[in-house]
Amino acid sequence: MADPVVAPELYINRELSWIAFNQRVLAQALSEHTPLLEQAKFSAIFSNNLDEFFMVRVASLKSQVEAGVQKLSDDGLTPSQQLALVREGLAPLLEQQQAHYRHYLKHQLAEQGVHLIDYRNLNPKQRDWVNDYFRRAIFPVLTPLAVDPAHPFPFISNLSLNIAALIRDPESGQQQFARVKVPQKNLPRFVELPVELCDVEPKPVFSAVPLEQVVAFNLQLLFPGMEVEGHYFFRVTRDADLELRDLEADDLMEALQQGLRKRRMGGEVVRLEVADEMPDSVVELLLEGTGVEPEDLYRIGGPLGLDDLMSLLAVPLPKLKDIPHRGRTPDSLARAQKSLLEDGSIKAEEFESIFSVLRRGDVLLHHPFDLFSTSVEEFINQAADDASVLAIKMTLYRVSKDSPIIAALIRAAENGKQVMVLVELKARFDEDNNIQWARQLERSGVHVVYGVIGLKTHTKITLVVRKEKERLRSYCHIATGNYNSRTAQLYTDLGLLSARPELGQDLAELFNYLTGFSKQQEFRKLLVAPVTLRRRMMELIRREIEHAKAGRPAAIKAKMNALVDPRFIAVLYEASQAGVQIDLVIRGMCSLRPGLEGVSDNIRVSSVIGRFLEHSRLFWFANGGHDEVYLGSADWMGRNLDRRVEAVVPVEDPELHQRMVRLINTYLADNCTAWDMHSDGSFTRRVPDDDNFAVQAELMERWRKGLSPADTRE
Repeated sequence: MADPVVAPELYINRELSWIAFNQRVLAQALSEHTPLLEQAKFSAIFSNNLDEFFMVRVASLKSQVEAGVQKLSDDGLTPSQQLALVREGLAPLLEQQQAHYRHYLKHQLAEQGVHLIDYRNLNPKQRDWVNDYFRRAIFPVLTPLAVDPAHPFPFISNLSLNIAALIRDPESGQQQFARVKVPQKNLPRFVELPVELCDVEPKPVFSAVPLEQVVAFNLQLLFPGMEVEGHYFFRVTRDADLELRDLEADDLMEALQQGLRKRRMGGEVVRLEVADEMPDSVVELLLEGTGVEPEDLYRIGGPLGLDDLMSLLAVPLPKLKDIPHRGRTPDSLARAQKSLLEDGSIKAEEFESIFSVLRRGDVLLHHPFDLFSTSVEEFINQAADDASVLAIKMTLYRVSKDSPIIAALIRAAENGKQVMVLVELKARFDEDNNIQWARQLERSGVHVVYGVIGLKTHTKITLVVRKEKERLRSYCHIATGNYNSRTAQLYTDLGLLSARPELGQDLAELFNYLTGFSKQQEFRKLLVAPVTLRRRMMELIRREIEHAKAGRPAAIKAKMNALVDPRFIAVLYEASQAGVQIDLVIRGMCSLRPGLEGVSDNIRVSSVIGRFLEHSRLFWFANGGHDEVYLGSADWMGRNLDRRVEAVVPVEDPELHQRMVRLINTYLADNCTAWDMHSDGSFTRRVPDDDNFAVQAELMERWRKGLSPADTRE
């Protein structure tokens, strides 16, 4: 059966849907229920998200316009029309963010002892200290660049903070323009002042002045004998996408390094941000110098680059932050911790390896509620040190800077094990980090490969092969999240540890697909993109349609990061019209229109935005009363289904299966941090009546009490 086609009017533009997602992130910053320093964090996340959006998505649209591409988007818009709508959608959000910072956040933080002081408001002692700091720590590294017929307009690096200075020669009376780059690389954005210099009581916990103001109000030292008539801040965003499709694996490392050098130098400027008070004459000079069109100019009524607000989380004021959360070790792995054996917490006869645990049954992990360090990292560590382990195979997409997993893999190779690691060099904005890890692994004797030509490898899979009683047994980990110790504390992700032979065989064949010339077309249990995942997921949805038509139980519940694939949206509309009840929890982009009469009456879409980034993906199908549930690395997006290697696994253990069902129902029951999507693409935050229920808070509370996640509410 041919896949149905979705009509343009039934599809929400993905760029506008992304903006709606980032609006929900901003809402966390604007909410009075969010602790103050967490408000700063979410405002920083909003800005960082926006930077990447311009560097990739807006840059792509602009490239299409410049190339004369007139192909319409799935909702029937030209690239130029989409760019216009993007600007229209972002303008009010930027105003809200800046108004919140200027009129609320700064003042509320000051009342709590966190003073972000404008240079003009420094007292004399503070000003003297700041000016001395400028001479000692900043002045030597500054390089003012003049712009005149002998000095062309300087290159402005991506996301750098800059000062446009207007300088007048008192002798000739001629006004000149100079650019000064604010040195952010090794200096804090907020320069902390000695507390004893503050003339208010009680003394603040943290007092600072923005770095760019420290530079701007000391410009006279850079231009002795000249008059500084004005200074204005500006910032550019450049095209940072790397076109690396179809490169041969042998050339990939070199091509990536060249691409990264190009990215650091920068592609075309796709956004120019300027201080709102910048005179039109200076704006015109910047537009001409950077090659920016007027429609790519954004006047900002406050500080530029608010992503640096993230640094305020270091301020030691716990009452202004979320209550700290530390996950716990899953009960099934409690006696499988080598550290407890080594420090005497448990006796040798009480210890059992993770491999012994997995021979008894699968283990379901839910981070950050389950500790990553005592589950996934312990699994890799024990594999590295176990004399019976012969081989470890693993895919790495995003890895933390100081990775215990990398250290374990290196140790495994040194212990004589066969270690194969696929490092995805094309993981956007992690390319340089991954290149460094790949080199270190290779130097340590690990066999490193870079994946399948033309595809990104996005799977999160590990295969451990162990010799046991003259036979080989496979142990595996299949997950929704990266092997990244840091993000495992910040993102919600699911993982399955298993010794099921079928999964081990599937992973062995999948690794052969990734490293050799295998053209595997079928797998026993795994759903693998781009080979079987799209087809099998479509079949599962169509199976629900047949159940509904036959009067059997038919429903779909799914949680993912994004739903933008037109073919999936079309078949979901078809399922809704057949009577299948569909409940979707989608963190980010959703191009499906829920609740349209006669089209999607039976589809409900919600989005959960909380202290942790929702990153887990699970899929449940009623199947006529014999329900099935899956977890994996893929969203319902074209890139995941057709242009990436992904793995989705069924959860078949009856107890774990029921835990997954209860988990998706718990997300659907959220009435505090969930947003309901409307058919026009807008979202409304749920407002509880009496019984407040926020899913992440509920899960943290249950883990804190040592209760099973299966105890969460339906």
